[in-house]
Amino acid sequence: MTTPLIPPNAASSVALGRRLAPVGRRFIAAYVLGQLGLWTALLTPVTVSISLKVSQIAPDTKADSLGLVLSVGALLSMISTPIWGNLSDRTTSRFGRRRPWLAAGILVGTVGLAVIAAASSIPWVVVGWGIAQMGFNAAQAALNAILPDNVPEEQRGRVSGLVGFTSKVGTLIGTGLAALSAGSVGLMLLLPAVFGIAMIAVLVATLPDRPAERARLAPFRLLDIARSLWVNPFKHRDFGWAWAGRFLLFLGYSFFLTFQAYVITDHLGYSDNEAPSLIFYATLAATAGGLTTAVAGGRLSDRLRRRKIFVLTASVVMGLGLVVIGISTAYASFLVGATVVGLGMGTFLAVDMALVARVLPNPDNAAKDLGIFQIANSLPQSFAPLIAPLFLTIGSGNQNYPAAFLAGAVFALLGAAATVPIRAVR
Repeated sequence: MTTPLIPPNAASSVALGRRLAPVGRRFIAAYVLGQLGLWTALLTPVTVSISLKVSQIAPDTKADSLGLVLSVGALLSMISTPIWGNLSDRTTSRFGRRRPWLAAGILVGTVGLAVIAAASSIPWVVVGWGIAQMGFNAAQAALNAILPDNVPEEQRGRVSGLVGFTSKVGTLIGTGLAALSAGSVGLMLLLPAVFGIAMIAVLVATLPDRPAERARLAPFRLLDIARSLWVNPFKHRDFGWAWAGRFLLFLGYSFFLTFQAYVITDHLGYSDNEAPSLIFYATLAATAGGLTTAVAGGRLSDRLRRRKIFVLTASVVMGLGLVVIGISTAYASFLVGATVVGLGMGTFLAVDMALVARVLPNPDNAAKDLGIFQIANSLPQSFAPLIAPLFLTIGSGNQNYPAAFLAGAVFALLGAAATVPIRAVR
């Protein structure tokens, strides 16, 4: 799972010579719906449908196969997003800089999901998810750039707050649609994408968008994209520790996000047809817990002017929830664990961006540096399924979920430990 951030190369409208007028409720509603639709289409496959598809095709090697699929997709996501963002900034189409990438991205992503739905082998699932990630991240790069393009500074906190919860709500909507599609993995993949197309269409129809001005465009160089993905962690130690803390905490969370379907089917004994509904209820519980602690934690953190204690608390709570999931022998205890994980993630999200804002190396390059932080969100989605078999195979067989989720809890706690050396934040 990823938090919406301004991409590294999104030029603001102020930089392009326009004063930004305040945006109205119609714009904000369309923008929130666009974010909601894209997260629904993108996160539902990660949460439920791809794992079930892989289980159908390769039941004996599903953990390794799932790791391969998600790892390739996450790698393509990290590589392609800054490229799409750069190209979007340079788009001179009469339809604007963002609209073409929003429309093409959501449609190409849906084509990728259709390839997965029709796949009869793991290589085709890999191809489909690679296409989906490339498409959806093209849309995401354009979508995130809409904030600096259109929203004045005095409204960005409000709009960002509304957008921040769209990934959680999108996952909830997607798992709900998957539950309604139980018995058809194809529908589980495509219904959330159709919802995403509808929401992006609303945004495209109402978005004020201008083409890039040719006279202002510098020569396009791939080397500039490579440079935008690096901050020296030795020179900027607080930045490096904050990045490591976020990466480790999201690595622990990715164990829950990626393997909850297999815990329900392999460990708790439910069928593949029952899994989508059970994942939906777990997602609902985790989302409700996360929203509660995110709102309360953010206010309390501002009042106390402290951030690190909330990260430490979030890591401990999330670790406890992961352990509960790992040792669950019944769905009721799994549900409790999912709720606790949600409480921990909400506590973290309440202070995460406030902490990050304090450790950025150069405020003039904030968008670029936030883009690097976004890698700490997406990379764990690749790394978790890649290393999970090391723990799943402890003992005999490949279903040692207690060991895997205990490892996830340890990663979450290490994320808290990485936050301690940060000097710029209390």
